[in-house]
Amino acid sequence: MPPYDPSTFPPFAVTVDLVVLTVRRHALCALVVRRGEPPFQGRWALPGGFVKADEDLGAAAARELVEETGLCAQDPSAPAIGNGAHLEQLATYGDPGRDPRMRVVSVAHLALAPDLPAPRAGGDANSARWAPVDDLLGAEGSFGHEGESQAPLAFDHAQILADGVERARSKIEYSSLATAFCPPAFTVGELRRVYEAVWGVVLDPRNFHRKVTGTPGFLVPTGGTTTRQGGRPAQLFRAGAATVLNPPMLRPEV
Repeated sequence: MPPYDPSTFPPFAVTVDLVVLTVRRHALCALVVRRGEPPFQGRWALPGGFVKADEDLGAAAARELVEETGLCAQDPSAPAIGNGAHLEQLATYGDPGRDPRMRVVSVAHLALAPDLPAPRAGGDANSARWAPVDDLLGAEGSFGHEGESQAPLAFDHAQILADGVERARSKIEYSSLATAFCPPAFTVGELRRVYEAVWGVVLDPRNFHRKVTGTPGFLVPTGGTTTRQGGRPAQLFRAGAATVLNPPMLRPEV
């Protein structure tokens, strides 16, 4: 092998940014943190951080997920765990000017989990909160919390968030990913509200029930019922073995 001089190539850093989505109060929400340090000090941003020298990308994303939410990345081949979250790589963002400090390439990841408690801030963030994605991605392109001045999300995080939301919206059409927003045992009504929150539409309850219970491998009855939604006892289900839905749950035209 001929001599190789790494110094002939400019150095750059690698980060992982997380689009963490959950459904709270029937709205699709994302986790955002307020930056406590420059650049963009005081601005809201997606959680994330630099990849360590001895760390691969998946491990870095899983570490950031634990630090920011207390959730562990769920192994799809293992039984569901109480504090597990779906985690997948989303996309890579490498515009040379995306970070004013230096050349930074971000490998974004998408995390989905059931209704989560109030988050805790970590790293270089001084506060964290859940915010509806409709507010974060509003027509004005800026966001402020409870009387704050409006400002865009830091870096290119608005684009990363928009890409993550669209990934979730499209994947629940043809995969069982919507169950990642649900607790281990859930009702069809709770699953329907996930679809409504992620897609931003209202679905017919009877049609939805017929589709999801008639899709092979999508849902499995647990044998239990619940009254946590009020009214008559509702049958409880868990996610089945199917990862691809056939027929798919097509998103309504809006």
